[in-house]
Amino acid sequence: MMRAIQYSCYDGGAAALQHVEVGIPEPKVDEVLIKVEAIALNAADWKIQEGMVRPFFPLKFPMIPGTDISGEVVKVGSSITKLKIGDKVVALLSSFTGGALAEYAVAKENLTLTKPPDITAPECAALPLAALTAYQALTQSADIKLDGSSQNINILVTGASGGVGHYAVQLAKLSNAHVTATCGARNLELVKSLGADEVLDYQTPEGTALKSPSGKKYDIVIHCATKIPWETFVSNLNEPSKVICVSGGFIEWFIYAKHKLTFSKKVLMPMVMIPKRENFQELVNLVQAGKLKSIIDSKHSLGNVEDGWSRIMSGHATGKVIVEP
Repeated sequence: MMRAIQYSCYDGGAAALQHVEVGIPEPKVDEVLIKVEAIALNAADWKIQEGMVRPFFPLKFPMIPGTDISGEVVKVGSSITKLKIGDKVVALLSSFTGGALAEYAVAKENLTLTKPPDITAPECAALPLAALTAYQALTQSADIKLDGSSQNINILVTGASGGVGHYAVQLAKLSNAHVTATCGARNLELVKSLGADEVLDYQTPEGTALKSPSGKKYDIVIHCATKIPWETFVSNLNEPSKVICVSGGFIEWFIYAKHKLTFSKKVLMPMVMIPKRENFQELVNLVQAGKLKSIIDSKHSLGNVEDGWSRIMSGHATGKVIVEP
């Protein structure tokens, strides 16, 4: 048996989380069983609890939430070739089946990578969903190369001190673009230290208006914040330009459809991150090379997971919220 956290219905927030003992899962032929050492929470975890994907992917209850883990392989399926018992790994689980908030979890081999020995379990667990989202927003949705060849590109990152945002700033600077970022006043220096060329306090008039201090207009926006109307972006954009929305809802998809139909040169693009092993491996390589780092907001025990869940729901975490079994 193992300790785990689950919920049995939609909604309810941290108060609906249940502490239970359940059987240790058995890995399928293409899966490994991992003894979990660290779990990273994401905004998607509580949004799924609130019913974000309910119209398309109804959950099966009870649900053990969470997708991002780091730990040690303790059992392997019969078709596993890349991993063995004893390997320290980082893994991304399915958002629709979860399983992370437990002492043990099963993960598909294709989204389980060997953890660099000099990187801690929390630092690695922080990576999967948030860093992959930032990576794909830049390299696939925005078509930016991270090889230093984008020196004439101006990029804005909103919500730059959050889970996705703090990775987006670092990755954008690898492209050699000029990066403007928005965050709260307490995180201005942190975001500068991540490489941002200009940082705006989103609560000031300039920050609310997204005005670059140097007067630049943006070619790409990696939009990680919420409650910024499309009209606020328009006057700050070059032509052509893209606003990549990493957490788009129905309104964002409607605006995107309208822009496509009218051949607009300023386009709002909601994105859906589709995990790819090669992207995941590239991020782990960047961490190992010292070119990308995870900022940890706070750590919580599995027994006090409600505190971490409330923290991620607040929208004010700096970097990543970690749970340790």
